[in-house]
Amino acid sequence: MDKAYEKRGRRERPGSSGKETFHRGERKINEDLNWGRHVVLQLLKESPDRVQKVYLGKNVSESFSRQIKLLAEKGKVIIQEMAPEVLTEICGHSGHQGVACKSGEVSILELENFLSVLPEEGPVLAVILDHVQDPHNLGAVARTAEACGARGVLFPKRRGALPGGTVVKVSAGAALRIPMVGVNNVSEAVKRLQEAGLWTIGLDNRAGRSLWSEPLPARTAVIVGAEGEGLSRLVAETCDETVRIPLSGKTGSLNASVACAVGLFEWARTWGPQA
Repeated sequence: MDKAYEKRGRRERPGSSGKETFHRGERKINEDLNWGRHVVLQLLKESPDRVQKVYLGKNVSESFSRQIKLLAEKGKVIIQEMAPEVLTEICGHSGHQGVACKSGEVSILELENFLSVLPEEGPVLAVILDHVQDPHNLGAVARTAEACGARGVLFPKRRGALPGGTVVKVSAGAALRIPMVGVNNVSEAVKRLQEAGLWTIGLDNRAGRSLWSEPLPARTAVIVGAEGEGLSRLVAETCDETVRIPLSGKTGSLNASVACAVGLFEWARTWGPQA
C-alpha cells in the first residue's frame, strides 16, 4: 500500500384516503411499483415525496392500516383500498403482504454534480459498479452503501443494471435516498475519484492482497466487477490496487453484492458509524 501511495505522490492514505376507482389499465404496473410492509413503511417515513399512491389491501390488520394511513396523511399521499386479490393481480404475485405503493423515478445524478459536493477532508466512502447486470445486486449494493455511510453509488449508464422499481424494492428504498450516480465510462470515473483524493480499491478474487491485511484508508472508493466476469482489465489497471476476500471451500467467489458488502463494512468497521 505505501509503495502504491508513493507512486501516486500521496503523503497519507487518504395521506389521505382516496375514493379513486382501480382501472384495469394499471394492472401491468411493475418497475414503479414497490410492495411489502417494510419497504412501503420505509418509503412513507423517509421519502414520502417519492410516493405517488399507496395500494392497501382490505384484509390487513386494523393496526397496520392505521399506521399506513397516518403516515400517508402526514406525507399527503393518496391511499387506494382494494380487495387482496386485486392487489395480487397488479403486483403479479401474492407476496405483497397487503400493501404496495407506486413511487417516482430514481433521480440519477451526474458525476460532476456528485464530485462537487464531496467534502475535501475527512472520511469518504463511494462505490463504483463495473457493469453489474442484475438489478437485484444494484439494489442490494445501494442498501448496504447507505447503511455504511457511503456518499453514493456510481454505475455505468450503458451495459449495466439501471435503478428502477426492482432496485428500489431490493434496496428497501435506499436507492431513493442515497445519490445514484450515472457515469459514461467506469475507468474515467475511477480516475476522477482519484483526483478527488479517494484511494480506489478493486475487489478481485483472483489477485491482490488480502482485504484483512491492513485497514482501508479514510477516503476510499470500492469498485465491484460484473457477475461472473469480475473487474474489466482496464478498470482493474486503473484502480490504485486490487484486493481479494479470503475464502474457504470450493466456491471461489462471492455474489457481487455480497462481496461489495464485505468490502464496505470493512471500511465502516474503522471509519463508519460506531455503536
